[in-house]
Amino acid sequence: MARLIPVSRRKLVERFKELGFDGPYSGGKHPQMRRGNLTIIIPNPQSRRH
Repeated sequence: MARLIPVSRRKLVERFKELGFDGPYSGGKHPQMRRGNLTIIIPNPQSRRH
C-alpha cells in the first residue's frame, strides 16, 4: 500500500482541477469540488498557531 504524505491545500485543489473537478465551491462548513455527480469535500485550512 502506498504511503500518504502531507500536501498543501493549494496543491490538493490544483491536482483535483487537473483531474477534471470544478470548484472549490462553498457548501456547509467545508468547501467542495465537483465532477459530474461526484463531490469531494476539501478540508479547511489549519491555523498555524503554536
